[in-house]
Formats: sequence, C-alpha cells, structure tokens
Amino acid sequence: MKSKYYEIYNEIATDIKENKIKANTKLKSENQMMNDYGVSRDTVRKALNLLAQNGYIQKVKGKGSFVLDVNKFEFPVSGLISFKELSEKMNYEVETILNEFELIDPDDELMKQLEISDNNKVWKVVRSRKIGKERIILDKEYFNSQYIKELNKEICVKSIYEYIEEVLKLNISYAKKEFTVEKATEEDRKYLDLGDYDMVVQVKNHVYLDDTTLFQYSESRHRPDKFTFVDFARRKITQ
Repeated sequence: MKSKYYEIYNEIATDIKENKIKANTKLKSENQMMNDYGVSRDTVRKALNLLAQNGYIQKVKGKGSFVLDVNKFEFPVSGLISFKELSEKMNYEVETILNEFELIDPDDELMKQLEISDNNKVWKVVRSRKIGKERIILDKEYFNSQYIKELNKEICVKSIYEYIEEVLKLNISYAKKEFTVEKATEEDRKYLDLGDYDMVVQVKNHVYLDDTTLFQYSESRHRPDKFTFVDFARRKITQ
C-alpha cells in the first residue's frame, strides 16, 4: 500500500501534467491541504518536497509553493529538422503565420552570414510558429536565390525544406548552430506572445547542402519558458 503523502503527490503531479493546475499557479497552503486531505503537516510537507524534487513546483520561503511549467517542447540541438517535421510529433494544434516575404538586396551583415557578394539577391522569410494558442517561435530566414531561385507564400506557409528537397531535388545536409540568450526586441514583441518575458533563446543556423554549399542563414527566436533543448552525446574514448 502506497503512503498517503505519495498519493497526494501523485494526484497533484497528474493535475499539473494534465494542465488542470496551470503553470505559475500558487498551490493551497499547508493548512488548507491538511484539512482537504485529512493528514498531518508532516505528510503534506513530504508530498510538497517530492513535487519540488521532481520539478513540478518551486517552494518560495514565506510565499508558498508555485507550479512550474512542465509541458515544454523538446527542441533537438544536434538534429536538422523542419518545423513541419517537428510539429508532426506534437499532440498540439500548430500553425505557421507568414509575417514577411520578399526578395531583397542583402546588407553587409547578411552578405557576411551567407558568404555572398552584393549582386546576390536573398529571399527574406519571417514566420511565427503558433503552438496551441500562442506564438512562441519567430523564425527569420534568409535563402540565397542563386540556389533557391523560386519561392512563394504557399511554400513558406507549408514547408520550405519539403519544397527544396522534393521539388528542387537539393539535398540539405548539415548546419552550424549557435545558441544565445538575447533581450527581446520590438520585433519579438510584435510577432510573439511574450507576455511578461523579456528574454528569448536565439538559435542561429548556417545550413549547407551536401556539396558544402551554404544556402541558408536563419535566426530562430524562442520563448524561454516553452522549450527544453535536448541532445544525445556519446563519450569518445581516445586511445
């Protein structure tokens, strides 16, 4: 027979995972929980300590216990995956919102990032990614038109990578990634539902074809509370 504190822990943990108790909600006081469950303070504290140890709540001295957001989306660090491919693994309603789309003359910084000259045109695509009811990713992408000669709004909303691989028959091979935490900009606030968050996690990508051609530079900006960045690492033993 399981201990009473574990039953309380399991009930609260399940409600948090199923979003019946929302993130940032303050749990009932220890006295209220003692009355609700008909248990001692020690039993309540054991349940709260287990919730804290397993990342469900944060106990703040003098203020109470607050629910953490446990329903984060896993974002692969080392993989090269499109948003469409990522969204197919989610049990959430997703939507791509096309904010900007145009063929531009690159500035000096963009020429540097794409390793091109000023006579190259660049496709600029800015898309918000909506998961559930909130826009939580902002993708700012630039494609060298020397290789991606044609684009349209329909392709941008559906999947650019799918178009590149299945229609243009180009093989996307690898990417160099850089992760930073940045201050949110006015553009972030315009295209993302940031709420009270004033920082974003930015992922810069330089993406290459299998012949080592650099064809894309992007900046993906993520709301910090919604993602956990994951990787698989294997230790290499040197002889």
